[in-house]
Amino acid sequence: MKSSDLKKKYIEFFKKKEHEEIINSSLIPEHDPSVLFTTAGMHPLVPFLLGQKHPQGKRLVNVQRCIRTGDIEKVGNPMHLSFFEMLGNWSFGNYWKKQAIEWSYEFLTGILKIDPSTIHVTCFAGDKDSVRDEETADIWQEVGIPRERIYFLGKKDNWWGPAGATGPCGPDTEMFIDTGKEKCSKTCMPGCNCGKYFEVWNDVFMQYNKTEKGEFEPLEQKNVDTGMGVERTIAMLQGKKSVYEIETLAPIIDKVKELAKIKDKNLGELKLKSLRIITDHLRAAVFILGDERGVVPSNLDQGYILRRFVRRAIRHAKLLKINEDFTTKIAKIVININKKNYPLLKKKESFILKEIKKEEERFRRTLEKGLNRFKKMATDQLISGREAFFLFQSFGFPIEITKELAVEQGVKIDEKAFHLEYKKHQELSRKGAEKKFKGGLSDASYETTRLHTAAHLLLYALRKVLGKEIMQKGSNITPERIRFDFNFDRKLTDNEIKKIELIVNKKIKQAINVEKKEMSVKEAKKIAKSDFQYKTDIVSVYVIGDCIEICMGPHVKNTSELKKFKITKQEAVAGGVRRIRAVLG
Repeated sequence: MKSSDLKKKYIEFFKKKEHEEIINSSLIPEHDPSVLFTTAGMHPLVPFLLGQKHPQGKRLVNVQRCIRTGDIEKVGNPMHLSFFEMLGNWSFGNYWKKQAIEWSYEFLTGILKIDPSTIHVTCFAGDKDSVRDEETADIWQEVGIPRERIYFLGKKDNWWGPAGATGPCGPDTEMFIDTGKEKCSKTCMPGCNCGKYFEVWNDVFMQYNKTEKGEFEPLEQKNVDTGMGVERTIAMLQGKKSVYEIETLAPIIDKVKELAKIKDKNLGELKLKSLRIITDHLRAAVFILGDERGVVPSNLDQGYILRRFVRRAIRHAKLLKINEDFTTKIAKIVININKKNYPLLKKKESFILKEIKKEEERFRRTLEKGLNRFKKMATDQLISGREAFFLFQSFGFPIEITKELAVEQGVKIDEKAFHLEYKKHQELSRKGAEKKFKGGLSDASYETTRLHTAAHLLLYALRKVLGKEIMQKGSNITPERIRFDFNFDRKLTDNEIKKIELIVNKKIKQAINVEKKEMSVKEAKKIAKSDFQYKTDIVSVYVIGDCIEICMGPHVKNTSELKKFKITKQEAVAGGVRRIRAVLG
């Protein structure tokens, strides 16, 4: 049985049970700011779980794209995925535990032909929020599961939700298949990570709504929410040892092996982990970019998760000695495999490939420098939160990369302090301060400071080559590059680009001291060309030889710190406005 067969059988089974099939919703929730991505099939259905009437009725079924990143460090093991498809059926105040459990058992044994003697189940053990779920255990016994194969576990294992900080939630019952492996210990039972028991399905009984105060209020409308992971179930049905061996993932991992020139079948754990991380992360990235509400890589929210996926994949590619640009090759495989079920991926193919290529090029420019900086930090045996944030801010290292490097080098990392630094960064960004501080800088890291000084020299060179009328129309400076907009109505020639680079690099080689002077706006405008309107009486003027600019941002002390300037791209952004992207060596 293939993934497409399982999805078809599941939908048909529940349609016969009077369920209506609903659409596969966007990966990015439309009206739920509590989470970044759709983490389960129930996510788009929260209003209906709370009592709102669904236009298609009280019984629904579908397959839903999902992304979960809360346990991203598990990616690399045989069964864990960030992006996956989830089959689900729902009851909005209609049927309850008995019918849900009976249908689950019927589908597993009657449709999928799973041996009933291999099925084990878990139920909620109870706590201060809800009682022990003996009702569910009794129903399982009625359908044929003996008491010795029914286990009671706590909230960590047998409670689902809410998807965000608040919302519908309740006890659940999980179904496992005994794989036949030996127990890892006397206490081995469903929920153990040794691989003996394979989780295949989860029925959630939503009885409560968690409030902002952390209280669990009984829902007037009791709901059933079930979930079956397509990839895991198919791996189990096909007798595979890993989800990465099924037909929707194997071609991706095979392409990564080809690019890494890996031919041996007996791979070491480290190589295998890298292969799986690359496969999972780039698959997830393609689906995010190819979503109806697709975002692009950034340092905020969904864009940051996307960036983490791509960059972590590139880091693991480097471990496999894939040193060429490769992400678009993998993206094409992902699109080809999924274009039938998700035609939007094919429609957005050029956008997906363009954005993933841009992110790879951006990260490769700083990866080696970041790795070298990490090695210097690692000599202290502790990477502080500030240092980890510096690696993120200046070299684009997601925290997962820094954590992995720390483990490899045998050093510790203050992850809690990193998250505090990152939280501060997010708060500033959300207030609209990102890239809008005084002189247009979002941070004062050394890398950004260098690039900010280089932007002044770039404007100076543009005026020398293209004319005195050139004015800055906008800039965006990150630790990796300069993005500089200016008024000009045609494409620059190769010769003009070379002249601009030559002028800037000459200033760098001259090792000119950067001087800061404070003066009135009237005085400043006599010596520095500017069309900005200032609301202050005194401004800072930076003097770099005969390059003079009004600016409130930080600068290096000497141009020699810039090392080498290189224009990487030019493009038109609006009528009469061009954009240059540039980097420093």
